[in-house]
Amino acid sequence: MLRENFLTTASSPDRPWQDTALSAEKRVELLLQAMTLEEKVAQLGSRWAGNDMADTELPADETINVAPMEDVFAAGGSLSLEEASRDGLGHLTRVWGSVPQTVEQGVAEVIRQHHVVLEGSRLGVPALIHEECLTGFTTYGATVYPASIAWGATFDPGLVERMAAAIGRDMAAVGVHQGLSPVLDVVRDYRWGRVEETMGEDPYLVAMLGSAYVRGLQSGGVLATLKHFAGYSASRAGRNHGPVSMGKRELLDFILPTFETAIATADAGSVMSSYADIDGLPASADTWLFTDVLRDDWGFAGTVVSDYWAVPFLASMHRVAVDTADAGALALTTGTDVELPDTIGFASLVEQVRSGEVSEDLVDRAARRLLLQKVKLGLLDPDWTPEGSVRDSVDLDSAENREIARQLAERSVVLLDAGSALPLDPGVRRIAVVGPCAADAKTMMGCYSFPNHVLPRYPERGMGVEVRSPLDALRNELPDVELVHEVGCAVSGDDRSGFEAAVAAARDAELVVAFVGDLAGLFGHGTSGEGCDAEDLRLPGVQAELLTRLLDTGTPVVVVVVSGRPYALGEFADRWAGVVQAFMPGQEGAAAIAGVLSGRIVPSGKLPVQIPKHVGGQPGTYLQPALGSVESAGISGLEVVPLFPFGHGSSYTTFEVGELRLSATEIGNDGQFTATVRVRNTGERAGDEVVQLYLHDVVARVARPLKQLTGFARVSLEPGSAKDVTFQVHADRTAYTGPDLRRIVEPGDFEVLVGTSSVDLPCRAVVRITGDVRVVGHDRVLTTPVEIVEAGGG
Repeated sequence: MLRENFLTTASSPDRPWQDTALSAEKRVELLLQAMTLEEKVAQLGSRWAGNDMADTELPADETINVAPMEDVFAAGGSLSLEEASRDGLGHLTRVWGSVPQTVEQGVAEVIRQHHVVLEGSRLGVPALIHEECLTGFTTYGATVYPASIAWGATFDPGLVERMAAAIGRDMAAVGVHQGLSPVLDVVRDYRWGRVEETMGEDPYLVAMLGSAYVRGLQSGGVLATLKHFAGYSASRAGRNHGPVSMGKRELLDFILPTFETAIATADAGSVMSSYADIDGLPASADTWLFTDVLRDDWGFAGTVVSDYWAVPFLASMHRVAVDTADAGALALTTGTDVELPDTIGFASLVEQVRSGEVSEDLVDRAARRLLLQKVKLGLLDPDWTPEGSVRDSVDLDSAENREIARQLAERSVVLLDAGSALPLDPGVRRIAVVGPCAADAKTMMGCYSFPNHVLPRYPERGMGVEVRSPLDALRNELPDVELVHEVGCAVSGDDRSGFEAAVAAARDAELVVAFVGDLAGLFGHGTSGEGCDAEDLRLPGVQAELLTRLLDTGTPVVVVVVSGRPYALGEFADRWAGVVQAFMPGQEGAAAIAGVLSGRIVPSGKLPVQIPKHVGGQPGTYLQPALGSVESAGISGLEVVPLFPFGHGSSYTTFEVGELRLSATEIGNDGQFTATVRVRNTGERAGDEVVQLYLHDVVARVARPLKQLTGFARVSLEPGSAKDVTFQVHADRTAYTGPDLRRIVEPGDFEVLVGTSSVDLPCRAVVRITGDVRVVGHDRVLTTPVEIVEAGGG
């Protein structure tokens, strides 16, 4: 049997690519030489084995489908794993992430699928296993961390890296090789359902946190996949899969730097294509994007994998290909290496090569990239076995994991306004806890958490992990307070039948805590998440009406928004007694919210997106030129000032940021300067402040944002203590894409702005760059290093 061959502990003469003494590149070439055309093409495909999206116990109109796009391509998913892998296989899709199973069951299924691939093919080359890991390992019983938008609110790359390392260790322990994260899309329209999957609206913040995630995940031996390349988050009207109206300059300056930084500073292993088309050209058909930029300019050497069904979409949705075969040839030529989650467009490549329609060199190019990863992951070593690739005693929800999840949740909660009631007065004895997010633990988690992503199809299986609701957490936090709970209304829908009970509870209470916001889901089965786009930024359903009724009682109301996107809160701004924003803080999130409300936790989260005043103020981010900013007041009747700006977040202590010192006020076009400020805790409690540095290009050759985040640092301070924060700013950090689409550093004045939000910037100075215009490329400085030291004299 072939099994005897792949269980040997040393390379055999007929399998020289197993010789670990050879370089990885040489081993790949030896394997390619031994492969038939069919075997090479098989490496470019995948199979989602056993992926039955329909739940036979539910009526068809009630089936919750985690990937409805597959319905269009039933033929591609109809092959058995045995048939799909008769010549080998590139990837096994979501062995862990499709159905609820124990670790023991999942390990057994991993081993079974590997043996099918190995025993059914001539060369016995193992397949990579990829899984989702956006809020943790997306499988039953694994820790659910906060959603990505909550990572953004932490402004804490180090903690994000720790989280990703834990995710990577868990995934690698059960045989997973590639994770489909992080999402490096930059928010351009808050109505987009996948805002919760992003880390915010600022490219530098996303780049720093995303790169940290890549380093963490890959430290565990799991390849990270940057997605979605590129422009996906800027669809018209925030509609999922919608076309993107964006010029190359905007793409180069605001969308691509996040991916570029993760490749340059973290050596990301894979990139996933976007579904979107930009100015009519689908990403998977864009040679400029995937070859000129990604490969030639950036030197990316990893694999490009398609988003699920993005290859056949070229024919069925974009209509730039005649059929799926034509789509496959186009995607391969453009630069896609592996088709996920099933082989559909690439299924015809063998015939197309033999007919001369597609060059075999393109097949070799893609196969070489994937096989190189398999070599580096040890899959082609002589002692690799399916059984040896997994452990069956892994705790996927360990105490260490939950501790990281707790820290992330606590640092992500944003105190927007303490008002008159926060932290809660310990003398309050009766609180009405109202709202659809108060008692539903699922509102704590994002759409790619296993409980919200897969378990709606298996309601009898619970959530797989212990997740408290905010109501339960408050009962634990405030044991001596009488908590009266009324739902009031659902997250979505127009049922107002619970209003009167909620209003009555509010009237009888000393204080109301109203939990409003989102329930994440997929493709219309939620108010946030993939395919759950919003018409405007009003709170979903009738929640805004419920809030109004509660405020009308005269009882002080603390508003807690638990959501995946920012919602317009301007109509309530003068009436609440305090307001907190929690961006889907994960399985430890309810206790974090309760701790912030009680005052046990000093809040330190900062907004990675703005909180708008008005429901229709889209699209918009803080990255606006003068003509689209507050400076254009009076030009339009639509107000552009947010209710709370990017980077905002209050605390239960106070901080001062001042004493800006520059190492130089004039530098050359390839020079650098340092900007140092002193941040002091002037309050009575220990806390964290996030010091933020922005640059403003006073005069540029194209319209530029009035300010753009260029550096940040989270600083922990005891009461009365102070620290000096020094940012090292290279001239490259001022670079932008000029009129001729070349990225340049140009001479001129740049304002240096330092403070605690994009609006609260008390420290200001000017640096002048001298010399000629300098064209810069991928080798430019992409980051702003920060040093934090104790301030002399305390």
